[in-house]
Amino acid sequence: MRNDYKTVKGFGEAEIAISKSRFITHVSRAETEEEAIEFIEHIKKLHASATHNCSCYMIGEHDQIQKANDDGEPSGTAGVPMLEVLKKQGLKDTVVVVTRYFGGIKLGGGGLIRAYGKATTEGIDAAQVVERRLHHVMKVSIDYTWLGKVENEIRNSSYTLNEIQYAESVEVLVDVLKDEEQNFTNWITELTNGQSIVTCIDKKFVEFVI
Repeated sequence: MRNDYKTVKGFGEAEIAISKSRFITHVSRAETEEEAIEFIEHIKKLHASATHNCSCYMIGEHDQIQKANDDGEPSGTAGVPMLEVLKKQGLKDTVVVVTRYFGGIKLGGGGLIRAYGKATTEGIDAAQVVERRLHHVMKVSIDYTWLGKVENEIRNSSYTLNEIQYAESVEVLVDVLKDEEQNFTNWITELTNGQSIVTCIDKKFVEFVI
C-alpha cells in the first residue's frame, strides 16, 4: 500500500475571464486512466460548443501515468502548464479539464500559459486539496471491566475510536497513524496492565483537508 499522498477531495469547478475569453475549470479525482478519460469525455460533451477543452491528468503512486492535451491551442501552451500545476502542488490521481470560450482577443504563447496555469489553480482550490494519511486499524481486545477506562482514554487522545464490538470480550477498533502503531500498542498495554491484546487488522487511508 502506498504512503501518505495529496489529491483533490472531489469535484471542483471554477471560472475566470481573461481578455474576454472564459476559462472554465473542472477538476476531479481519478484513480485509473480510464476514469480520467471518462471524465474528460464527459466535460467535452457538456461543452461541445467550446473553442477548446484542454486537459491533463496524473495518476499512480509514482506518477507513472501523465498526459497533457492542448486540444488545438498552440503546442505546449495549455495541457503542459496545467500538468505543471499538478506537479508543483504534488497532487496524485487528479484530472483537470479547462474549457475555453474564445473572446476574440489572442493572448499569445506566454499569455496562454499563464491563463491555463491560473485556471487550473483556481479549479484545484475549488475542489479542495486533501492529504490521505495511511492509518492502521488496531483491534484492542479487553475484558468488560476495562471498557470504561480504555474508551475514555482513547476518546481523549489523538487516536480515533472507530467502533466497539461486544462479544465474550470487548473489541475496540481504533484508527492509528501507521508510524504510531508501536506507541499505541505500548500505551494500551500499560493502560490495561498488560491485560489486553492489541493487533493490527486492516489498513486504510483517512483524508484531511489541507
